Amino acid sequence: QVRLVESGGGSVQAGGSLRLSCAASGLTYSGYCMGWFRQAPGKEREEVATICTDASTSYADSVKGRFTISQDNAKNTLYLQMNSLKLEDTALYYCAAARFRLYLSSGYRGQGTQVTVSS
Repeated sequence: QVRLVESGGGSVQAGGSLRLSCAASGLTYSGYCMGWFRQAPGKEREEVATICTDASTSYADSVKGRFTISQDNAKNTLYLQMNSLKLEDTALYYCAAARFRLYLSSGYRGQGTQVTVSS
């Protein structure tokens, strides 16, 4: 059974940083594309960042240059380093896994961790 558990969310002031983690069980990261999504109240879900088995990454335009996705295959853990946080980054963040990037939005996902950015 695949299980993804996010952690690291919290409240931070604008301009601050947070690092999210996603621990996986029941799958091996090296065989999957992984991604971070977020959803704020009243807004559509947004794909934030992805990383695949060839180490290729992708980022939403809104987070390029501020967020970095990475993974530690030995620990089966996915990370999202978030710097220069803005008010509009406030959302529930969750990680996802799928064999191909195309299917991440419908793949395995965790319960999420809340990120709140205040002024």
